[in-house]
Amino acid sequence: MQRHTLTLDHPTDWQGFRAAARSLVQANVPPQAVDWRCGADAAEDLFAPEPHSPYALPPPATDAPTLRVPPDFVRLCEQLILHRDPARFALMYRLLWRMAQGGAEADAARQDPLDADRMLAHHMVRAVQRDMHKMHAFVRFRPVVEPDGNTLHMAWFEPDHYITVANAGFFIRRFTQMRWAILTPDASVRWDGQQLHTGPGAQRSDAPPPDAGEALWLTYYRHIFNPARLKLTMMKKEMPTRYWHNLPEAALITELAQTAHERSAKMVEAKATVPRRRIAAPSPRSQPAAGAPLIPAPPRASPGTEGPIPATSSATATPAAATGRAAP
Repeated sequence: MQRHTLTLDHPTDWQGFRAAARSLVQANVPPQAVDWRCGADAAEDLFAPEPHSPYALPPPATDAPTLRVPPDFVRLCEQLILHRDPARFALMYRLLWRMAQGGAEADAARQDPLDADRMLAHHMVRAVQRDMHKMHAFVRFRPVVEPDGNTLHMAWFEPDHYITVANAGFFIRRFTQMRWAILTPDASVRWDGQQLHTGPGAQRSDAPPPDAGEALWLTYYRHIFNPARLKLTMMKKEMPTRYWHNLPEAALITELAQTAHERSAKMVEAKATVPRRRIAAPSPRSQPAAGAPLIPAPPRASPGTEGPIPATSSATATPAAATGRAAP
């Protein structure tokens, strides 16, 4: 069996994978005859082909199967390719190959929730989505004044998967008016207020050091920490410890957790305090009398001008009356 080695441009080269996988399926190349890798992996492999030698995809076979996949499979693969596992390419191609063959294998690959390949793919996608959610929560920006006088907010984050560029849309929507940059070991993204720029990975030392604003944030975090509500196991579940070394407030958690029991005991033993400021009770005039209607009474007509009131319903009333809005 002839083996085929496919080298993609980068770890999330979705377009490159689609083109190569489509050609391989139409050439009847089975999954076990394909080796997938990206450019960075090939550079570290002593026996890898020359990086500048273009790989010629095999021509389509005369009996090539018709390649049609459901839209949700495409959406699944768009997130699956962000996973860091090098076997993700082989998994995606194996699922695609099975769908193209037809029969029971295709049905299982398309819709069987207990199919092993489908279960693995969905498990990996959930890991990617969880990592994207953690990035939303644990990115901490620090302001930096650039030579032109403008302020750039920079952050350092270490994701588990290749999510940096795919996740930039959230920060664009969240901080549209702010100029920011997020550095990660895999890639960097920068938003100038108008356009998103992508770049290579960075190092932790490229991120700015703590500033005065971070000290203020630590003071705030220390004061809002409620020792009576501490659930350390749940905290570590929602905020895994692998993210702590990039969170400024994580440096306070050990100290606050160790003193939580003592502080809670003092809170229980302390006497009740009286608030310094009382909220004034509303005056009796502003409160409606018991049983009084909450809607104003209709104006009364002048004596001698009363007439019959036409019966109307919400279905026959004018739009302005039905919605309660004033007519233009």
